Amino acid sequence: MTTQPSDTNLRTDLQSAFNAQRGHASQMALTTAEQRIDRIRQIQQWVNAHEAEIQQAMYDDFRKPSAEVSLGELMALHAEIKHTIRHLKTWMKPQRLPTPMALIGTRSHLIHEPKGNVLIIAPWNYPFVLCIRPLVSALAAGNVAILKPSELTPHTARLIKKMISELFLPEEVVVFEGDAEVSKALLELPFNHIFFTGSPAVGRIVMAAAAKHLASVTLELGGKSPAIIDESADVNQAAGQLAWGKCINNGQTCIAPDYLLVQESVKEPFMQALKASLTTMYSPDGQPVETSASYARIVNKHHFDRIQGLLTDALHKGATVAHGGSVNPDTNFIEPTLLEGITDDMLVMQEEIFGPVLPVLTYINVDDALQVVNKREKPLALYIHSRNRKNIQYILDRSSAGDTVVNDTLLQFGNVELPFGGVNNSGLGKSNGFFSFQEFSNQRGVMQREFGTMKFIYPPYTEKVKKMINLVIKYL
Repeated sequence: MTTQPSDTNLRTDLQSAFNAQRGHASQMALTTAEQRIDRIRQIQQWVNAHEAEIQQAMYDDFRKPSAEVSLGELMALHAEIKHTIRHLKTWMKPQRLPTPMALIGTRSHLIHEPKGNVLIIAPWNYPFVLCIRPLVSALAAGNVAILKPSELTPHTARLIKKMISELFLPEEVVVFEGDAEVSKALLELPFNHIFFTGSPAVGRIVMAAAAKHLASVTLELGGKSPAIIDESADVNQAAGQLAWGKCINNGQTCIAPDYLLVQESVKEPFMQALKASLTTMYSPDGQPVETSASYARIVNKHHFDRIQGLLTDALHKGATVAHGGSVNPDTNFIEPTLLEGITDDMLVMQEEIFGPVLPVLTYINVDDALQVVNKREKPLALYIHSRNRKNIQYILDRSSAGDTVVNDTLLQFGNVELPFGGVNNSGLGKSNGFFSFQEFSNQRGVMQREFGTMKFIYPPYTEKVKKMINLVIKYL
């Protein structure tokens, strides 16, 4: 068990680490692409050599199946590492920019310089990849970094600290474990950039703290991500995709579908297919889901109680269980649960569920579905299941979301070529590949005069000078 230092000692340790990194930041900024790639390769090699330990740590934290660690954590991390190594030299090259006629005689280019001291605060639901993947981008951009893994997954946090201490000098990268008091103390320091993944409520706290130092932020948050299933959808395919997207990691995924909007005419076949998919995945031989080795657990008692409270509230207000519903508080187990008879006054339609409870609503026409989506905060993800191109475009044109996936779920996080992130309440900034590199970089414009001068517009503003200014405005 990690012992929490006293408040005075904590702040002294944090300030000392921060100062050491600030003193080293200018040296880190001068590293070449080869040197940055070498640091990233060290992470890659360590992860490959300790894959079993990483899987065990997350099993110990919340019984995450090893296959889900490989799929949801390691695959995405390796994709990011390989993509960054392949493209970093190109990203670091100055980018030539056009010169307008009015500025003839000059040339301009864009360079990406590191922001400097960065703080990465990681969540508990994907505790390894959501800590190390941003670090890869921070190092690629030439920054120094302090990492704060979640205290709710202590085995994984301890392993991350071990990895970083073996690979990096503390003036380059260092890890601080601990609870919310550690995060609070870190947020008092004048970082140049903060990368936070977590809830919108805590995101507001992070942004307020960053504002005191005018630090830039990347906020990967969450919200209620809807899935719209129209009458043209392949209901069997959609059901399998949504069952998987909802229940992987026991529903503790920021981009998991949070509620379904099913066109009324396909509700019955869709619900049959959805129930069948859940049974095939977690109870293929008729055994209780609780015995499945493919099903994770809610991370702790607090979150179990929170989700059970959402379920109890919905049932008290008239919802019915269409599938599942069993729980075991001793093991933080909640069965995949489908709810019908949902109304807006239920907490499951007001709060992000972040668990394996899925409200199912119906609609008659697509505008009804869009009304349900658009009266809420903009989601991190919107899923559309349809084979009607006009319907797909209609929904895209009349909604807003961080990302949208058509006829699948969750895959957007794994595409390193696609910007990943929210909008407004669901997040600020983007990650994945070059977009992450940009988040950790200052895009610095550089202009250089090669010949000529702008002397003809300098004061005193005689009639001749005014005429020249007007000609420039009119023709250039």
